Amino acid sequence: MVKTSNFDYELPQHMIAQKPVEPRDASKLMVINTSSESIEHKIFKDIIQYLNPGDVLVLNNTRVIPARLFLRKRTGARVEIFLLERKGDFWNCLVKPGRKFLPGDEAFLDGKIVASCLERCSDGSRLVRFNVPDAEVIKYGKIPLPPYIKSKGDNFEKRYQTVYASEDGAVAAPTAGLHFTDCLLETIRDMGVRIVELTLHVGIGTFRPVKTEDLEKHRLHAEKYFIPEETISTIEVAKEKGRKIVAVGTTVVRALEAYASTGEKFGNTDIFIYPPYEFKIVDSLITNFHLPRSTLLMLVCAFAGYDLTMRAYRIAVEKNYRFYSFGDAMLILRG
Repeated sequence: MVKTSNFDYELPQHMIAQKPVEPRDASKLMVINTSSESIEHKIFKDIIQYLNPGDVLVLNNTRVIPARLFLRKRTGARVEIFLLERKGDFWNCLVKPGRKFLPGDEAFLDGKIVASCLERCSDGSRLVRFNVPDAEVIKYGKIPLPPYIKSKGDNFEKRYQTVYASEDGAVAAPTAGLHFTDCLLETIRDMGVRIVELTLHVGIGTFRPVKTEDLEKHRLHAEKYFIPEETISTIEVAKEKGRKIVAVGTTVVRALEAYASTGEKFGNTDIFIYPPYEFKIVDSLITNFHLPRSTLLMLVCAFAGYDLTMRAYRIAVEKNYRFYSFGDAMLILRG
């Protein structure tokens, strides 16, 4: 049995990044080679040293929507609604405080938007119907920064999007991509590296804690993904030529591995990757430093190896790397 407790580690609170580094590509970069088990310390823009002509860099172009809404009931009670996912004519939402928004209740925004609670789901979320189109609803929303980011700078909402974000639908950023600048991507293209995109709309379930000790009993919330035919064909040609496929983030890994496992280029995936796992497409991974006991850390351990990953995390703490969404990055090279 693979135990959740094996993926725990101690992290001092002051190492959780509270603001982004400027410029984006000035963050630290830990480079791990799984063959030699070596660990190097670089700056993110040095990533070009580890890319070669013909390699394929795969980006997740999802865009974080303004999912946090602040409404009031007729009584004046304040209700916060967090949009999670479109469900037909309704939205699946988290509500705070939940006791103030029960089935049959209504909440209002700007005098014209009405949110009606239709159902309380088994996980505590709500099915909510709005009386106006989605574009009108999210116009009043806020980008949902992670709760561990206590300070709120003027540019934080913009910095919580990748520079290539284009497809609305995520409620959290694919944070590995936050380190790229337009200039760095142009440099990578000029090197002869192919840059392709896919979409996986990051949901809140990815970041929810694993509550079971036996990982086989944990189920991930399904997330929507779409992989263009051009991305698939580019990857296939590169693989035939022995080039490397470099995934920018765990979300890219999950989308590609979902495709490799099912042959489906789009749909919903709840693929849960943890050790041991045989990766079918990805050769290198760019990722951030993740929460203890999280499914993201488990995926990284499957990719780099458990012992090497946990050693790298201990070194990151010793060398004052910055953790989580606005934190530093890791590049894992396999083979």
